[in-house]
Amino acid sequence: MSTGKLFRYTHGVRPNAIALGYTLAGYVAGVARLTADSWVANLVGVLLTAHALVFAAYFIHEFAHQSIFRSPTANHRWGVLMSWITGSCYATFAALRRKHMRHHIDRADVVTFDYKAFLRRQPAGIRRLFLVLEWLYVPAIELIMHGYVMLLPFLKPERAAERPRLLAILTVRAGAFALLGWYAPKALLLYAVAYLIMLHVLRFADAYQHTYDAFAVLEGGDIPNDKVRDHDYEQANTYSNVVSVAHPWLNLLLLNFSYHNAHHERPIVPWHDLPALHAQLYANDCVQVLPMADLLEGYHRHRIARITSDDYGEVGQGAGKADAFLGAVGVSFLTAV
Repeated sequence: MSTGKLFRYTHGVRPNAIALGYTLAGYVAGVARLTADSWVANLVGVLLTAHALVFAAYFIHEFAHQSIFRSPTANHRWGVLMSWITGSCYATFAALRRKHMRHHIDRADVVTFDYKAFLRRQPAGIRRLFLVLEWLYVPAIELIMHGYVMLLPFLKPERAAERPRLLAILTVRAGAFALLGWYAPKALLLYAVAYLIMLHVLRFADAYQHTYDAFAVLEGGDIPNDKVRDHDYEQANTYSNVVSVAHPWLNLLLLNFSYHNAHHERPIVPWHDLPALHAQLYANDCVQVLPMADLLEGYHRHRIARITSDDYGEVGQGAGKADAFLGAVGVSFLTAV
């Protein structure tokens, strides 16, 4: 099969080949540099590994929407590969895709684990520990949610059939990290740093893309019919937290995921076509456009309130319109099952 027939869009062959090649080669080269004796090489390795992980995560999103390849099977296989790279393979790719599609269909943040209820059930000291970790910029909530996905087959008897698969994945990944640690012990620590950077990048982007209601729905379940969640609601509660308005090419650092209103307007449009669709639909001074430079201070200032608040806050008008936008936590598509 020719590349033109393999990819969903013929004009997407080159950008996808380059981006996928960078993701795979960058991951391998980045991890290799984590084992080097030079701390300069180690620093390069951490940044390269982290960015390859970010690209792999956003490609999971692309494959979930089947926007890269013509064949659903090809999208699925590549989605599985990217989930192994990002460590989100403990849930099946089909489960990740199914839960993310609910986000679009229900126009809500449909999450797997209600971390707020979990924290409320813990002793005060444990709750305080999690908040202290978050204050120190350790993404403890994200780590809880990843851990929950790994433990779910052992917590839910009805999921017992999934245990052999999960144990096999744990064995393979633990073995791979053991070999890395045997070859270069410091590489394990550096890999953990790269992974935490990836989590921070993803959660910063996720935090400011919606003011949806959040619902913890593990399997099935309906979203309350308490308001009209139509197209107008979707666009009014979706935001394009662009990396830069003046320099649109910088949005490639996040595989154009920041053009979120355009993505929700036409979810099948691939990442490389989103800038043009965004320019066609939204002016740069549109209330839905939130440059990341305007969000950094709030990301820092609200990092605890974002976890404890019952809502995401509000977006206003004009200068400082995002000052009261607390943002979301724990809505990553990597932890959906």
